[in-house]
Amino acid sequence: MTRVRVLTRGASRPGFATRLLLAQGMVLVAMSLTAWLVASSVGPGIFRDHLERGGVAHTATESEHVEEAFVDSLLLALLAALLIAILLALAVTWYLSRRVQLSIGRVVVSATEVADGDYTSRIPSPGLGSEFDQLAGTFNALAERLDAAETTRRRMLADLAHEMRTPLATLDAHLEALQDGVRRLDATTLAVLQGSTARLARLAQDIGAVSRAQEGNLEIRVEATPIRDLVEAAHRAISDRYREKGVTLHADVPSDFLVLADPARVGQVLGNLLDNALRHTPAGGSVTTSGRAAGSWVEIWVTDTGEGIEPQHLGHVFDRFYRADPARNRSRGGSGIGLTISQALVEAQGGRITAHSDGPGRGASFVVRLPAATSPEHGSSARRT
Repeated sequence: MTRVRVLTRGASRPGFATRLLLAQGMVLVAMSLTAWLVASSVGPGIFRDHLERGGVAHTATESEHVEEAFVDSLLLALLAALLIAILLALAVTWYLSRRVQLSIGRVVVSATEVADGDYTSRIPSPGLGSEFDQLAGTFNALAERLDAAETTRRRMLADLAHEMRTPLATLDAHLEALQDGVRRLDATTLAVLQGSTARLARLAQDIGAVSRAQEGNLEIRVEATPIRDLVEAAHRAISDRYREKGVTLHADVPSDFLVLADPARVGQVLGNLLDNALRHTPAGGSVTTSGRAAGSWVEIWVTDTGEGIEPQHLGHVFDRFYRADPARNRSRGGSGIGLTISQALVEAQGGRITAHSDGPGRGASFVVRLPAATSPEHGSSARRT
């Protein structure tokens, strides 16, 4: 209602085109009057001076008639020229002001639609110069960012609602059983309750991470870093879990391979990939992290001897909460978006991540491709992406 009242008040005032036309008309009238006064006061004297220099002799009456004829013809010609010039200038001003008003009107309409939640609204190029094109481009970019953020928000809420059902149902069922005396608060029940709350906490953390990455709100600090250091750090962080499950963890990365990336973000990606490989590799299997050069890129391979992935599911392993692929089964303890987070983090650094598998039971490989660095002297730079 407030917006309607404001728009109604604004509509009673003269529009931009009317104001510009009135202002241009006032300027033209002032210029015409000035030209008229100057011509009528200066012209006769100049004409008389030229007659005297030319030696043309006239009586006083004849000279007065000649001067009057000159002034009348001059002023009439000037009046006609000024009227034509004013009409042409007003026509051009009206045309331009109308174009500008229509362009501003499109901005107002689109801005109102965006304010009302329609982030698909766009402004076409007005064709009035680089400034207006830049304004339209900036507005459209803003609308696209808002549209992407709104899409991410809706997907995040839908994902949260979908994925929170199981742990919440588990918590509710066990708490109700405790209240009814069906179950006791023993170690098993505590483990189930703690597992469900931990899953909810991990889900909330992962959803926030992937949303920030996909919205471009991550600060990326790029620096030249040896891949071996990144791999060794990731292995140290997860080696205890590998030993507990009986899965062998190998590393085969040359010491001279350098990558231009954010060490913390790459470490997070490797942690997700190693965790995913561990969950889908049975005891007695192995996981190998290796490095390869690929032109101006460096590839980090995480290869396991686990369950593998069916070909029809390879194109979806990075989708959030994709359930058809066994590699995305939430019963193994994952939040279901670890690979999605990894993809977002890698792409935010200008890289690419892909998945490969020869089929069920034949293991899987995840390949992270990042820009190669020639030496550690590249330094570092921070940017928000």
